Amino acid sequence: MTEHTSTGAEADADALQCGDGGAVVSLGDGWENDDAGGRRPEDEAGKGVVTAFGKNMKTLRVRARMERAEFGRQIGYSASTVASYEQGRRIPSPRTIDRADEVLDAGGLLSVWKEEVEKAQYPAFFQGMAALEKAAIELLMYDTLVVNGLLQTEEYMRALLGMRRPPLDPETIEQRVIARLARQDILDRLPASLLSFVMDESVLRRRYGGKAVLRGQLEQLLLLGQRRNVEIQVMPLDCEESAGVDGPFTVVTRKDGKKFVYAEAQGTSALETDPEQAALAAARYGIIRSQALSPRESSELIEGLLGSL
Repeated sequence: MTEHTSTGAEADADALQCGDGGAVVSLGDGWENDDAGGRRPEDEAGKGVVTAFGKNMKTLRVRARMERAEFGRQIGYSASTVASYEQGRRIPSPRTIDRADEVLDAGGLLSVWKEEVEKAQYPAFFQGMAALEKAAIELLMYDTLVVNGLLQTEEYMRALLGMRRPPLDPETIEQRVIARLARQDILDRLPASLLSFVMDESVLRRRYGGKAVLRGQLEQLLLLGQRRNVEIQVMPLDCEESAGVDGPFTVVTRKDGKKFVYAEAQGTSALETDPEQAALAAARYGIIRSQALSPRESSELIEGLLGSL
């Protein structure tokens, strides 16, 4: 197996087009770890796209002779948020872009930016994984440190982001919350992707943000676990064997059947494209799943933890 390092567009291209061998290894701030170092949406490539989009939005708004307050009211945001969009300090969701295009009668001049603007909200190294995640028909996720980002409540996200050292600035925290919430659209997508989560019991016991935050997070896990395309399992603390001792990872299956493995640790991320390694990771996940509590048993454990708070 060969390895090489890449970031940004190179990582994205390699991740999606790589043949039968190789691994894409990217160094930067881990998306789930949210380290403050490395590339962020504020870096030059992403910032350039967002700034250009914002200027276009402002030009079209001025052409329509609409004040920021009125425009914001029609798209559901305050004038200050509109200013942030126009100045490239915040990234609007795809739905917001479509609504802005409609309100300004832009004829698609704003909507055409959706894909590039959406990509810009992620750290450059994560863009390949983000593209795979959107195209996935199945995601297998094992987590040992925090609740998986696709399951997190907004309060839990903010608690985690607020713990980073060195501290993240408020705009970066806000941007990452928006981006992570956008990723959760996969939960409601049709046709539905198959989503399997296994997490260590210790993750559910850590009171990140305090009791109220953990309570809300546990309640959300119970709700999401009721969905037919979502399975949530817990690896109990008293389990004497675990195939997941090497740490958290995600196995992504694309529509063409090709599998990828994504992993993060201490600000380093790797997107593995080698079919053999991906197959082994999927098999390893199967063992982890068999060692964990069943979905029903896991729900009962979560309910017990919730009752003890």
